[in-house]
Amino acid sequence: MNHGVFVTGTDTDCGKTRVSVALILQLREQGIRVAGFKPVAAGGDWCDGKMHNDDALALRAASGLDTPYATLNPYCFAPPVSPHLAAAQAGETIEVGPIRAACAELASDCDFLVVEGAGGWRVPLGRELDIQGLALELGLPVLLVVGLRLGCLNHALLSEQAILQSGARLLGWIGSQVDPAMACLNENIATLRSGLSTPCLGMLAHPDSQSILEPALPLALERVMGRGSRA
Repeated sequence: MNHGVFVTGTDTDCGKTRVSVALILQLREQGIRVAGFKPVAAGGDWCDGKMHNDDALALRAASGLDTPYATLNPYCFAPPVSPHLAAAQAGETIEVGPIRAACAELASDCDFLVVEGAGGWRVPLGRELDIQGLALELGLPVLLVVGLRLGCLNHALLSEQAILQSGARLLGWIGSQVDPAMACLNENIATLRSGLSTPCLGMLAHPDSQSILEPALPLALERVMGRGSRA
């Protein structure tokens, strides 16, 4: 498989799509052909007789590639609930095989692959499969998106611990401000920096932030692509 990264998060709605889109756009600015990939999505709408998910469409738009939707997002379900529940309601089973095949197809036509997970690291996809297992099956290094809002410290510390214990290669974390009025924003970021063992690879402020994000780090693309130091 070509180079790529698996983007997971501390929770649902923590900014995974926002970070993934930012990565894709910034890598494209460097002349790199990037494909976005959303293996599983729960929360879709019917369009032209097919189920589509907004996050998956955002990844495709950012990549600038005319990726067939079935390849971009092999499993898409209507209800915005945990994927294993959405799949059960649809009478389907989420399997690794179709995801691996779609991933390989995308990877063969790009230089770098940005794979966005669903929810957090241990979100179940079925009885014997979760996001962790899927990431390990795809064999890509992991990027943790920390949704900056109340509760993020516990979620981030537990997520990092679980990722590292799984044996996955965790490149680092990116802060994504979810709450524009988050109290003690920079103090929380300082706590994350001291508490997490992997490096901060960037910080995205909320468009309507009421605080000055310090430092407003750009995304560390070299490290994301596995070229930079982990120091």
